Amino acid sequence: MKKLLLPLLLISGTAFGQTKLRPEIDKKATAIEDKVIEWRRDIHQNPELGNNEIRTAKMVADHLRSLGIDVQEGVAVTGVVGILKGGKPGPVVALRADMDALPVTERVDLPFKSTVTATYNGQETGVMHACGHDTHVAILMGVAEVLAGMKNELQGTVKFLFQPAEEGIYQEGVTSWGAKQMVEEGVMKDVDAVFGLHIGSQMEVGKIGYRSGPALAGVDNLEITVHGTQAHGASPWSGVDPIVTSAQIISGLQTIISRNVNITAAPAIVTVGAIHGGIRHNIIPEKVEMIGTIRTFGDDQQNLVHKRVNEIATNIAESAGGKADVNITKLYPATVNDPELTELMGPTILAAAGEGNVLTNPLITGAEDFSFFQREKPGLFISLGGMKKGGDPTKTPSHHTPDFYIDEGGFVLGMRVLSYFVVDYMGMKK
Repeated sequence: MKKLLLPLLLISGTAFGQTKLRPEIDKKATAIEDKVIEWRRDIHQNPELGNNEIRTAKMVADHLRSLGIDVQEGVAVTGVVGILKGGKPGPVVALRADMDALPVTERVDLPFKSTVTATYNGQETGVMHACGHDTHVAILMGVAEVLAGMKNELQGTVKFLFQPAEEGIYQEGVTSWGAKQMVEEGVMKDVDAVFGLHIGSQMEVGKIGYRSGPALAGVDNLEITVHGTQAHGASPWSGVDPIVTSAQIISGLQTIISRNVNITAAPAIVTVGAIHGGIRHNIIPEKVEMIGTIRTFGDDQQNLVHKRVNEIATNIAESAGGKADVNITKLYPATVNDPELTELMGPTILAAAGEGNVLTNPLITGAEDFSFFQREKPGLFISLGGMKKGGDPTKTPSHHTPDFYIDEGGFVLGMRVLSYFVVDYMGMKK
């Protein structure tokens, strides 16, 4: 009985203590909605790839300084950290927004459509905010303005993390970027809890989605090189065919999911996304190279999948008389919402979105480097609706596509929920 009463008492006390702040937050957020939309359109029209967010970072830093917030620039190459100290002592609450765009050429016909181009991975490409990071930056800039306007009433410190390179970068010699590098540079050392959101093009405006525990998958890059013995295509018995061997390896990798992973606990994915070998129709090549992605929802599951990938690839290759070199690069761990923090903030999310507007997200096999912040301190990552009301999610363009589109009607809710997180958490932990 005591275990049930404690959270209820905390929620009750928090709700009582923060009643006067929520209406003020709502009023301030509504008042700057047009400004936030204008910021978002400016950033959308001027997108920058990971670790090149120079213009965006300056825009953020200038805005934070204008609010009297202490600013640190050049964090993790182009990141910006703002520190707002409240009028009363209390915990440090971090809020995160990612700033980078994607190598995608925009097709959406907008007045603020991106026409920016850049060189990415050795190729000329358009650049577009095709994942909504422009909205994340604008919303957090708005939250900074809202909370700076009630600085004296805050019971703690707010740390605004404007993060570069969430989507990763292609740069020789770089082994750490984005959230991981910010963590390595110490931004989380004094933080008590961290919150973030991601706009969703296929979730209706006005809705918020979240789940406790694992929420988004961890992601790893997979590279396998299969070595054989080159031979004439007319006499395959005189060599070792790495193409046939690779086909058997690809089929074998799928048994990891169907026969090794306990999919009643959480799904996993092993995908081979590209394969290359050979140059002529009648030559069996010396080697085949394949690349792919691995998605898992926890360290134990990740270790199992990695083990089986190595065993299957090397053993199949050896059974054919060849050899397989397997290289798995860990990128982002699974995004895991701290269960206790998630339970405590559930009433806050409901208060921000309203009855009937809070959804339980399914497990998402996409990945997010917000997970690095959560590995340091308790964190909660939520989804914010960005699809027009009444839209059909099955017909709405998804993230990372040229037709990606966000309805701007959900920005006030985004500001509201992040601001509520701050004041409510501070009220619980004061």
